[in-house]
Amino acid sequence: MKLLLDENLSRRIIPSLQDVFPDSTQVALLNLNEADDREIWEYAKLKDYIIVTQDADFHEQSMLLGGPPLVVWLRCGNQPKNVILEKLTKQQKLIETANNDPEIWTIEIF
Repeated sequence: MKLLLDENLSRRIIPSLQDVFPDSTQVALLNLNEADDREIWEYAKLKDYIIVTQDADFHEQSMLLGGPPLVVWLRCGNQPKNVILEKLTKQQKLIETANNDPEIWTIEIF
């Protein structure tokens, strides 16, 4: 289970995510920082990533297209990277459960 962090999330947390979410990355690290949301969506779907974002755009896309990919929508506002990291790692089981359920396309983490 690997995460693809949207451009609004720091790539500096990627090394700390590897124990819980191996092979996770961030869009800029894949040279997708100039890509539009649909291109990121298709990449995540093709490469089996879970999209993590703070924007409503991917949630709206999941409502139109369904899943996969699963979207993890962080609804906590701008937070330091250690807070984001803690939220993701503490919710690992929830993310895993949602990822395994084809009826769930977005989860919100506050």
